[in-house]
Amino acid sequence: MNTYDRADWHSGADHYPKGLPPEASGTHIGLFLAWAILRDRASGRHAPEALLAVRRRLRTGRDFLFADLGGAFSPADLSDEANAFTRVYWQDGAGGIRRDGYLADYERTLGGDLPDLYRIADTWENFDALARVLDRRFEEWRRRRGLFAPGGSGGGSNYWKIVGGGP
Repeated sequence: MNTYDRADWHSGADHYPKGLPPEASGTHIGLFLAWAILRDRASGRHAPEALLAVRRRLRTGRDFLFADLGGAFSPADLSDEANAFTRVYWQDGAGGIRRDGYLADYERTLGGDLPDLYRIADTWENFDALARVLDRRFEEWRRRRGLFAPGGSGGGSNYWKIVGGGP
């Protein structure tokens, strides 16, 4: 897997809402990247000043995604441990985007009554709300070092079940 997600996979799709700027297609990616950067889980390949600007909240993760990564989020952007987590939380095991992992948490946390997820605002307030969920998911994964699968009612601590051994 060379790429987890790309903004242009969304903005170039038929289902992408007319009239939205292409940057809206990267909000979900940028919020995850900001979480990785603020939790010191980004790789060392990035310019320190670019990472610092996100850490100081002078730039959002989405700004970083477009300005520094060309709109593409790949394993090279994360630490080894963050990649191990992202592979089971973001991906579906077949190289696609997992619909019951990160995107489900993103929608549940920030989607509200919006007509689509592309309209979620790229704000630090939204980041803070989502970061609490990401921190919990990461700690659950870290404790178990296992693969996650949906379970339960889609919320709370029963949402993930271990289905196999860890990386």
